Amino acid sequence: MTFNDNSSFDSSNVQRRRSGGGRGGAIAGGGGILVLIIGFLSMQFLGFDITQMFTPGQDSSQVQQAEDLQCTGAEANANIDCRMEGAAVTLEQYWAENAPRVGISNYVDPTIVIYDDSTSSACGTASNAVGPFYCPSDQGIYIDTAFYTILEQRYGASGGPLAEMYVLAHEWGHHIQNLGGVLSQVSSNDTGPTSGMVRLELQADCLAGAWMGSAANYTDANGNQILKEPTREEIQTTISSAQAIGDDNIMEQAGMRVQPEKFSHGTSEQRTNWLIKGYQQGVGACNTFDVPGRDL
Repeated sequence: MTFNDNSSFDSSNVQRRRSGGGRGGAIAGGGGILVLIIGFLSMQFLGFDITQMFTPGQDSSQVQQAEDLQCTGAEANANIDCRMEGAAVTLEQYWAENAPRVGISNYVDPTIVIYDDSTSSACGTASNAVGPFYCPSDQGIYIDTAFYTILEQRYGASGGPLAEMYVLAHEWGHHIQNLGGVLSQVSSNDTGPTSGMVRLELQADCLAGAWMGSAANYTDANGNQILKEPTREEIQTTISSAQAIGDDNIMEQAGMRVQPEKFSHGTSEQRTNWLIKGYQQGVGACNTFDVPGRDL
C-alpha cells in the first residue's frame, strides 16, 4: 500500500524517540537481533501478554529526545518512521468513525512511540528484546522498527510497507480492546488453541484487516488522498507477515514441536483467515469471542 506523494500529515500522537548522547541507537551487528528473537519467542511460547514482561516504573537507561515527525507521502514511501505516522493518521480517522460500531462511545487515540534499542513506558522499559506492543497503562503503542527485519530474515515474511502498517494496526486493535474493556478480561495465562489469548489476538488481526479495507478512504488536511488502494501483491505480502507470526510457524522455526496448549496468538492459518475476514467484512465481523472453538 503506497502513499500519495502529494499528501502531507503531522499527527500529534506520533513521536520518534532518539538517544541523546551516550550510547547510540540500535545494538550493532547480530547481538540485538538475537536478543529480539529470544524475547519474541518467549512471549509466544509462554503465552504472556507482552506488558507482563516489564517491571512497572522501570526507567530507560538512555537520555532520549522526542522528535515530532512532519511527513509527506513521498517521504512515507521511502522512510519507515514517516510510514508509521501516515498509517497512524488514517487509523485515527478510521477509528473515530468506527469505534461506536464496537460499542466505544469515548474513543481516544493511542500514542505511538517509535524507538531504537530501548525506551521508557508506563509498563516499564521497552527494549529491542521484544517486538511491538501496546501498554494499556499509558495507552501507548511502542515500536522498535528492527522487528520488521526479524519478520523477514528469521520467520520468512515477505515484508513491504503494508505488512509494516499491519503490525501497527494490530497493536491499535489492542487499544480498541482496552477501551472496550475486553483486554482486562483475558488472562495472559489463558493459552491454548481456543483460549482467551488466542481470541484476543485474532480479534486484533481482524480489526487490523478492517482498517486495511478502508484505509484508502482518508485524506489529509488539504483533501489529498493519503493511501492508495492496496494491490493484490501488497495484500499477499501482508498475509505472509500474519503467517510468519503464527504460533505454529514460530515453534517450527525454532526447531520445536508444535504445542497447541501453548498457543497464545493463533496459528498461521487462523491469523490469515481473521485478517482477511476483517478486510472483506469490516469491524462487524470481528467478535472472535462469540465464535465456537471449531470455527476460530
